[in-house]
Amino acid sequence: MRALLQRVTEARVSVGGAVIGETGPGLMILVCAMAGDTEAQADKLAAKIARLRIFPDENDKMNRSILDIRGSALIVSQFTLAADTARGNRPGFSTAAPPAEGERLYNHFCRQVTLQGIPVATGRFGADMAVSLVNSGPVTIWMEVD
Repeated sequence: MRALLQRVTEARVSVGGAVIGETGPGLMILVCAMAGDTEAQADKLAAKIARLRIFPDENDKMNRSILDIRGSALIVSQFTLAADTARGNRPGFSTAAPPAEGERLYNHFCRQVTLQGIPVATGRFGADMAVSLVNSGPVTIWMEVD
């Protein structure tokens, strides 16, 4: 599974002009299930994200996790993280999990992040979403688990 994390002061996702998910201080997580990914990989990614120390401590050093700051997460599915840009000018997405499997793993991942003790808001799988956020730092981190 692949994820792009952004440390945020706030983030929201809308569908058709209506806000369907939002978070305050914490993480905006864009996530993509790749072909062949498993629930075990989703579990590993959720656990790693929960403990990743990317929030500032009292000395302004990245030394705290989202759990430490009691932050929350907005998790949005984004199959375009599977983009293959090696050939031509149009990205290919054949390495992404098929839609039904991608949705199942996305929902599993969201549950696992919640089970880590992080409040979670979500987007809507497969929808045309508008995402807005205020990136804090800015801090943006790419993660991938095998």
